[in-house]
Amino acid sequence: MLIERINGVARQVMSNDTTRAIEDTTDWARLMAMTDEEIEAAALADADNPPMTPEELSRLRPVPNPKDIRKRLNMTQQQFAAEFELPLGTLRDWEQQVRQPDSTAKSYLRVIEKNPQAVIQALRA
Repeated sequence: MLIERINGVARQVMSNDTTRAIEDTTDWARLMAMTDEEIEAAALADADNPPMTPEELSRLRPVPNPKDIRKRLNMTQQQFAAEFELPLGTLRDWEQQVRQPDSTAKSYLRVIEKNPQAVIQALRA
């Protein structure tokens, strides 16, 4: 489940990509007024979500940036979507950060980033 906020409206994105409006009870003014020290203290006090250890942080990999990959390949969105068999709307959503690629898409983007010609060759075969 993903919660997104667009134009001040909170929406829950369901697994089938439909959305439903949800009540946003967050006190945004209080959160925006918090100091860095207060934010850190609140994070440390959250037993359900403890801060990551340096070991855990070292294992993280960044989400591939589809826009950077596409620009390095000197392709338009239409060309990239067609060449790698991605829906154009999905690519636009990723680039505009409306949505994040799921784990399979992240892996696919990493492969495209490392060896785009192999992917193109495989898809054309």
